[in-house]
Amino acid sequence: MENKILSEEQITGDEFETTIRPLSLKEYVGQEKLKNNLEVFIKASKMRQEPLDHVLLYGPPGLGKTTLAHIIANELGSNLKTASGPAIEKSGDLAAILSTLEPNDVLFIDEIHRMPRYIEEILYSAMEDFELDIVIGSEGNSRSIKIQLPPFTLVGATTRAGDITGPLRDRFGIVSKLNYYTYEELNQIIKRTSRVLNFEIDEDASLELAKRSRKTPRIANRLFKRVRDFALVENKDVIDKEITIKALKMLNVDASGLDSTDIEYLLALIKNFNGGPVGVETIATSIGEEVTTIEDVVEPFLLQEGFVKRTPRGRIACQKAYEHLKIEQNKEVV
Repeated sequence: MENKILSEEQITGDEFETTIRPLSLKEYVGQEKLKNNLEVFIKASKMRQEPLDHVLLYGPPGLGKTTLAHIIANELGSNLKTASGPAIEKSGDLAAILSTLEPNDVLFIDEIHRMPRYIEEILYSAMEDFELDIVIGSEGNSRSIKIQLPPFTLVGATTRAGDITGPLRDRFGIVSKLNYYTYEELNQIIKRTSRVLNFEIDEDASLELAKRSRKTPRIANRLFKRVRDFALVENKDVIDKEITIKALKMLNVDASGLDSTDIEYLLALIKNFNGGPVGVETIATSIGEEVTTIEDVVEPFLLQEGFVKRTPRGRIACQKAYEHLKIEQNKEVV
């Protein structure tokens, strides 16, 4: 047991995600329609001996977009190169990335909606014609050069599909949305993580964890890791429901999967603004969070589950929010 603890404590952050990441479409749990379509598209591209069409994956964070990029590259038998939209600030940054590509490589760009517009325009010819047209040199002494690129597949990921411009979106041959997971799918994912990390979890505990994971695999895996810590400290060889509930209570994750930030958001909306409507910027300021955090991390699940709704005039708390917080909807707010 001692050696096991030491080895597992070294698995943190990205290492942890990499360790539990499935390597093939067959291992990947959930997103069945998307998975089946990708299987067809990948097989067809290999039969044609052509690169797979560019792929755009969008949806809330933590649903598996990065994992699918790795799987696509693995299924194609290709190398995966990764980049982040915000990190590509100059044409030279993009050129440096694209110039390292080999034939049929997969280039994954996370947060692709955050690329500067002029970088995006340079990317158009690379995606369509596998050519890179860039201007080098300073003003008054600049010249345009054209670089031929090997055929490659771009996989873009975004949490904000609406921020993707029309011209960029049109250059993706495959555009797919990732949906929230069912409790049964999350249960399967948690059990798989349990096997990979060699720490047993019983059925009741796994289901309890699944119900509190906001229908999101990344959160399910993160909570599993934290619950495992509590089990280890209490000298348990198996994660049971009792330790799971105790750990999640300590982590401020309630029975619906809402954490302290969600509760703070709902309380502010109801008590400070009488249930709305109120703008997201005002809510963010009142609870000391960034607007992007509210829109990308907090609100998607609350909207999906019917705790709040978005209107042209702002956010409004739904009856479910009042019931969850045990606040009467018509109660006068002082």
